[in-house]
Amino acid sequence: MKRVLITGAAGFLGSHLCDRFINEKYEVIAIDNLITGDKKNISHLEKLPQFTFIKHDITERIEINGELDFVLHFASPASPIDYLKIPIQTLKVGSLGTHNCLGLARNKKARILIASTSEVYGDPQVHPQNEEYWGHVNPIGPRGVYDEAKRFQEAITMAYHTYHGLETRIARIFNTYGPRMRLNDGRALPAFVGQALRGEDLTVFGDGSQTRSFCFVDDLVEGIFKLLHSDYSGPVNLGNPDEVSILEFAKEVIQLTGTNQKIIFKDLPKDDPTQRQPDISKALKILKWSPKISRSKGLMKTYHAFQKLSLDELNKQEHRDFKKFRKN
Repeated sequence: MKRVLITGAAGFLGSHLCDRFINEKYEVIAIDNLITGDKKNISHLEKLPQFTFIKHDITERIEINGELDFVLHFASPASPIDYLKIPIQTLKVGSLGTHNCLGLARNKKARILIASTSEVYGDPQVHPQNEEYWGHVNPIGPRGVYDEAKRFQEAITMAYHTYHGLETRIARIFNTYGPRMRLNDGRALPAFVGQALRGEDLTVFGDGSQTRSFCFVDDLVEGIFKLLHSDYSGPVNLGNPDEVSILEFAKEVIQLTGTNQKIIFKDLPKDDPTQRQPDISKALKILKWSPKISRSKGLMKTYHAFQKLSLDELNKQEHRDFKKFRKN
């Protein structure tokens, strides 16, 4: 049985990856410090003999007994609400945390895949975005702590690949959605669905003309699995190229939920990308991968998952204790 270590395993993407690798008959070692992850996302796996959970902050040294075949590094705040509250920890997990994961992979002679992001492209001047585009990022803006952490993450990963010969894979992940997203994490899809379920008006920032491309989580996990087992070491875009404006997307959510909420507009946050659409030509060619689940079908699955939440959970606001991380 092959062994895989997954960091950020109690988060949205990490927990779905744990499910996939368990289903593929891997032994899964899951690491998370639970600052933005939630233990309930992986609670259904805890009794399995091939699953182990370790509560640990990966900016500290990582100790794993025995052999490892793969390391998947998915630990990082990904919501603007989170990384604006803990900017230094966000930078540290992208730098020190990535360094520790790369060192562990090298010591174990394991292949490592890191979760990068479309945010390395910043507010793009090239559309759609391909892997050869270097990006347009404000390094000292409010989003810079996340964007530059991920850009450094890619740089040190490629350095380990070229200097140490480490087997590396880089997934540039575009907007992804599905069950287990945090309802109040500040991103458009869970925010819209949560507001609709609570009977609130939907909040659109700016005039809503900014675009996003939403990929259902099952499609993304398939792309990550294929990339991990490929022979390609450079960055690969993984996302759904079906682009939609935020305003149009808000209208789709209202139509789906059958509610009659209004759409209200607020000021656009600083450095918020105006366009986001992946060029997935490389994934098509190298991985023979493309998304299969339409936005309407994926949105329905996600909505039904959120419908199962209790009224208390729907009304719960995020009150995560970041104090101990702020001092670091």
